[in-house]
Amino acid sequence: MIVRYWQPWREMESLSRQIDQIFDELIGTTTPEPVWSPAIELKDAGDTLVLRVQLPGIDVNALDVQVAKQGVSISGEQHREQKTEEKGYFKSEFHYGKFRRVVPLPIAVENDNVQAEYKDGILTLTLPKVTEVRNKVVKINLTESQPVAEMTGTDETTQPIEDAWADPSHS
Repeated sequence: MIVRYWQPWREMESLSRQIDQIFDELIGTTTPEPVWSPAIELKDAGDTLVLRVQLPGIDVNALDVQVAKQGVSISGEQHREQKTEEKGYFKSEFHYGKFRRVVPLPIAVENDNVQAEYKDGILTLTLPKVTEVRNKVVKINLTESQPVAEMTGTDETTQPIEDAWADPSHS
């Protein structure tokens, strides 16, 4: 007996793609090739965030990576292999065409200190976190001020400061 595990979410995704394809064929699509989005992993590694992006088969020169303090934008294009003979394919699930992925970051990063590596179809960005100003402890220097009587000069009509708050009913 063969046991097969049912994966309902994968079935729903496949059905959604098929419905989109039917509508595209009926009304025509606005883009000549479908737009796709690469898979990512975002990890908190202490002082840095590590973003890994799956981009198999994409030339590094075809990538455009932009990093802001609150997000990362990755775009490019995967070109279809030009073959004169298209026979023999039963199914192709490769993604071709333009892609763009915008990844909002949960923590602000120092976008001018990003390290990037592209190896084996995986783009790895190491994004150093911004040091929080509000967590920084600042020492405030206090100076002792002179009493009011010394600053204005003393005469017999000036009341001491502590008497200014006295209850007038006790005078």
